[in-house]
Amino acid sequence: MLAAADKSVAIRSAARFHARTMSSYQTLEVTSDGPILHVRLNRPDVRNAFNGTVVEELSAAFAAADIDPKARVVVLAGNGKSFSAGADLAWMQEQADLPPEKNERGADRMARMFLAIARCKKPVVARIHGHALGGGTGLTAAVDLAFCTEDCLFGLTEVKLGIVPAVISPFVLQKIGVGRARTLFLTGERFDGREAQRIGLVQRAVPEAELDAAVQKAVAELLSAGPAAVASAKELIRAVGHLSLEDAIPVTSKWIAGLRATPEAREGFAAFLGKRKPNWMA
Repeated sequence: MLAAADKSVAIRSAARFHARTMSSYQTLEVTSDGPILHVRLNRPDVRNAFNGTVVEELSAAFAAADIDPKARVVVLAGNGKSFSAGADLAWMQEQADLPPEKNERGADRMARMFLAIARCKKPVVARIHGHALGGGTGLTAAVDLAFCTEDCLFGLTEVKLGIVPAVISPFVLQKIGVGRARTLFLTGERFDGREAQRIGLVQRAVPEAELDAAVQKAVAELLSAGPAAVASAKELIRAVGHLSLEDAIPVTSKWIAGLRATPEAREGFAAFLGKRKPNWMA
């Protein structure tokens, strides 16, 4: 569950989002296709590097997705030749020149942007191509399902600039583990989509011509599942992942007991036994 302060930030961000139209974003393209919400980074001239505006708008878009009753899946992508080259270095330099308190607040806002994506109640699928460096690799780690081209370039390249991948480190560590991160954090070496799949950063790396089909197949699978169940599954992973087997028993027993008595579960059981599609697929 989000802390009270985090909920307050999310609500304020969502309120700002609903106060404007989707087309009014400066750095994003946000569109709806039925139950699919498309969020596209839209700074192609700088390979979709993110600055303060991107941070604010991504946070707002994902907070809004949480409370959008029509959205069931969010697809995150980038316009132009790359998914995202990470943080805009000119903006990073501006942040570094601020007084320490303001510098830290800016870093906190950036960290919470990644958190808004990772904690989104709707499943988030990323379509990744071109470059996904630094924070672009962080965005890849923050989503639920990531698909990339085989020749896409990833890299935790911050050490090459004299910094470290600090705010994205929790998300990357969850995806690839400490052992692999030790090499990639320290060397800053770049790696392609095939290696990203091998280490668990992405679900699949495919030829460029097959990327859209891979994303569409994943979205179709997600839409075939109960929407409340998908949200619950995301919560379950967070709740149980750190527990011992013994400590997990009371948590998981209560979890399934409560969930199988919900209207969605009853509909799912009835649909399966009746050999029909459940109402969320109608």
